[in-house]
Amino acid sequence: MIGSQGILMNRRAKRILVLIGGWAFILLGIVGLFLPILQGVLFILIGLVILSSEYVWAHHLLSRVKERFPKLGRVADQATEKAKTWMQRLTGQPRTD
Repeated sequence: MIGSQGILMNRRAKRILVLIGGWAFILLGIVGLFLPILQGVLFILIGLVILSSEYVWAHHLLSRVKERFPKLGRVADQATEKAKTWMQRLTGQPRTD
């Protein structure tokens, strides 16, 4: 029983971290649209990549961006793969290559 509670807590903690990180990048991107020193569009894209694992609307929006801008879509796919690898290392999960 304790093991299953630990797994549930780990899932909740991961989801909370994903949501906080994704929304933080979105907010940073919005600020970056108005400040010349930040790349607003880049941070918004990173936020969408992060949030697409939790929200359907973010996944659909990211898909539409990839369709409209194929080069940007390839970059987003590469970033997603790097983020998955990083998350696997962080959580200690085995690689699924």
